Amino acid sequence: MNSSFKALQDLGAGEFQHLDGSLADHLIGTRELLSVWSAPIYLQDAGLFHAAYGTAGFDEKLVSTGQRADIAATIGERAEEVVYHYCACDRDFLYPQFGENAAIRFRNRFSSEISELKARLMKDICELTVANEIEISRDNPEFIQQHGAYLHGLFRAMAPLLSASAIKASEEAFN
Repeated sequence: MNSSFKALQDLGAGEFQHLDGSLADHLIGTRELLSVWSAPIYLQDAGLFHAAYGTAGFDEKLVSTGQRADIAATIGERAEEVVYHYCACDRDFLYPQFGENAAIRFRNRFSSEISELKARLMKDICELTVANEIEISRDNPEFIQQHGAYLHGLFRAMAPLLSASAIKASEEAFN
């Protein structure tokens, strides 16, 4: 993780504020959760860079989407693909679909394109979403008070796409 963390620092991740601390601390914490859950290394690396292009919930960008090849060179193409789609996710479009019987469609908030993602990519986005929100909720009772019930319901609806570790952690964090 040292070279990846150095790359984050070079992008300025430590300089951005993220709720109760630095963005770098949040990104490292997200990666650590994924590691504890025995997520594949590419997903752990995606956790470390998951806000690189900004997200629907955190608009600050470390890099532009025009620098995808640079990020892929740092963390690998598979990890970058997860990062890009996580950042591009139109959460207001995607999240209400979980728990429905229809195929889940993804809307890219950068291009407005609607598509169905490969099952593995959708699972990775869901796992990363849980890790992100749990990391934010740590030592943050106000966040849990404000968003806990919603996230509990969302993660229960996502359960078929989550690892057993993510399900257990989300139940402990938001139940």
